[in-house]
Amino acid sequence: MTEFWWVYLWPVLWIVIKILFLVVPLLIGVAYLTYAERKVIGAMHLRRGPNVVGPYGLLQPIADGMKLFFKETIIPTGANKAVFLLAPMLTFSLALIAWAVIPVGNGLVIANINVGVLYLFAISSLGVYGVLMAGWSSNSKYAFLGGLRSAAQMVSYEVSMGFIIITVLLVAGSLNLSDIVRAQQETIWFVVPLFPMAIIFFISTLAETNRHPFDMPEAEAELVSGYNVEYSAMTFALFFLGEYANMILMAGMTTILFLGGWLPILDVAPFNWIPGPIWFALKMAFVLFIFIWVRATFPRYRYDQLMRLGWKVFLPISLAAVVIVGGIVVAFDINPLGR
Repeated sequence: MTEFWWVYLWPVLWIVIKILFLVVPLLIGVAYLTYAERKVIGAMHLRRGPNVVGPYGLLQPIADGMKLFFKETIIPTGANKAVFLLAPMLTFSLALIAWAVIPVGNGLVIANINVGVLYLFAISSLGVYGVLMAGWSSNSKYAFLGGLRSAAQMVSYEVSMGFIIITVLLVAGSLNLSDIVRAQQETIWFVVPLFPMAIIFFISTLAETNRHPFDMPEAEAELVSGYNVEYSAMTFALFFLGEYANMILMAGMTTILFLGGWLPILDVAPFNWIPGPIWFALKMAFVLFIFIWVRATFPRYRYDQLMRLGWKVFLPISLAAVVIVGGIVVAFDINPLGR
C-alpha cells in the first residue's frame, strides 16, 4: 500500500496541491481586482469609491458575490439552454486553465512544458468561443451583434499579438516561458530592446480582453450590454470574473515576456532578498494599474477606428518587427541561453 501511495497517488495529489496554491490566490485576486479598480478610478475622479461594506469597503467584493449568488438565474424562453449555460463556464475556465504554464517563480510552475507560449496562445484564442456562444444562444439581436463584434476584434488583435510574441521568441531562443525569463536574466529585460513591441502588445491585450478603450462588444450606448445582456445572477458573475481573470492573465504574460518575470529590479541587496513570486505579483499589479488607468482616461474608440488600428497599423508594424529582429538576431548571433 505504501508503494502504491508513493508511485501512483502522491504525483496526482502533488499536482492538485500546486493547482490549489495557484488557483485560490488567483480567485481572491480576481475578486479584489474589481475593488481595486473601483478605488483607483474613484481616486482619479476625485470621489471615494467603495467605502461602506467593511473597513475601507474591503468586504465589497464579498457582498457583490453573495448578491449575485442568491439572485435567480433567468434563462430566456427562446435560448439554447445548454449553450447558454456553457458559455460563461467556458469563458471563466479558460482564464484559469491558461495559468498551468505560467511560472510565478524559479521552478514554481504547474506544467513546465517546452511549448508554453503556444499553449498560452491557443488558450487565449479559444476565449472568443465563450463570447460567441453567449451571443448566439441568447436568441437576442443585441447579444448576437455583441458576440460578432467580439469575434472580429479578438481575431484581429491576436494576429499582431502573435507576431510580437515571435519577436520575443527570436531574442530568447526558446518557447519555454521559464527560459524566456532566464534569457532576460542573462541580458536585459526585453521591454528595453523591444519597447515599441511591448507597447503594441499591451494595447493589443486591452483589445483582447475587451477593455477600454476597446470594449466594443459591451458598448452600452448601442448594444445595451453586448453579448451578456440576457445573463443574470451567477452566469453573469462568471462572465464578469472571466474578464478580470483574463486581465490578470494578460498582465502575467506581459510580465514574463517583457518585464523579467520573477526577476528583481536590481540583482543587489536588498532587492534580491524579496522572493521571486512577490516580484512577479508586484509587476503584475503595475500592469493592472495601467489597465485601470487607461479605463479612467480614454474615451471609447469607434469600431472602424478599432479595426483600422489593428489591421492597418499594428499588423504591418509587427510584421516588420519580426523581419528586423530576426535579421539582428542572426547578424549578431544573439543567443542569451547559449544554445
